[in-house]
Amino acid sequence: MALYKFYQVGDDGSISRTRRNCPRCGNGTFLAEHSNRLSCGKCGYTEFRKKDTAE
Repeated sequence: MALYKFYQVGDDGSISRTRRNCPRCGNGTFLAEHSNRLSCGKCGYTEFRKKDTAE
């Protein structure tokens, strides 16, 4: 797994995460990004994304 894709280094040397952490597992366990949901592969936590209802 390429962990360097989960972090971004700023111009001033600061490090920020590009993906969200799992609220159950804590720091270091990232949520997988699917087309309609975010999910944790470790504990199974899932957040569904809301569909855009604007017509």
